[in-house]
Amino acid sequence: MSKTFLLFLFGVTSICAQNTLSDTIAVQDTIRNLKFSYKQLIIPGVLLGYGFIGLESDQLKSYNAEIKEEVNEDIDHKVSIDDFSQWAPAASVYALNAFGVKGKNNLKDRSIILASSYLMMSASVFALKNITKVERPDGSSNNSFPSGHTATAFAGAEFMYQEYKDQSIWYGIAGYAVATGTGLFRMYNDRHWLTDVVAGAGIGILSTKAAYWIYPYLQNKVFKSSKENKTTSMIMPFYNGKELGCGFVRQF
Repeated sequence: MSKTFLLFLFGVTSICAQNTLSDTIAVQDTIRNLKFSYKQLIIPGVLLGYGFIGLESDQLKSYNAEIKEEVNEDIDHKVSIDDFSQWAPAASVYALNAFGVKGKNNLKDRSIILASSYLMMSASVFALKNITKVERPDGSSNNSFPSGHTATAFAGAEFMYQEYKDQSIWYGIAGYAVATGTGLFRMYNDRHWLTDVVAGAGIGILSTKAAYWIYPYLQNKVFKSSKENKTTSMIMPFYNGKELGCGFVRQF
């Protein structure tokens, strides 16, 4: 069962990376925004569908239980790397730019896109956790569905792919590999069910895609700057299922 599950998750990673190859890009002002296409809803839609069906499906619940049983039998200690790896894909975009590997958008544009993605992702995760009230595998609380850590990681992975897919597909593959690892560690640490992780991945991917779709509107209506305005400020909220906070970015 565990081998089948690992193949499934890494298969999703490969499909996500390959699927984004067909995304069309348009240049508008300083940002190349992702054009909306219904095909781009397929992967996150399937992931979300699996997660939501798993809330009621006895078959999928049995898969969740089997994975939990194997985890409890074979693992003696927990590893908290997922608390940090969830931020790695998004942080890597800024690190790469700092080291001279330029992404698709400038600091202002990509920061607003990332903030929009995190805002939509956090709101979705927070709402669903309070509505579904699914008990965690370790029994610590009733806010298991969906996985906030996984949603954060996959939102960052899609962000990294969109920013660097014109440079090399391997940046996106690396981001998705880290995001997949984050989801695996959430189950390794007995914090989430498989359905939580899969749904979180779908939410993260869809949130970032939506952020690229809506940014042209935000740019023209909300963040429109004049020649006299030489600085840009923005707040970047986040929610990882346990912690709620925000970051502040200012461009001079």
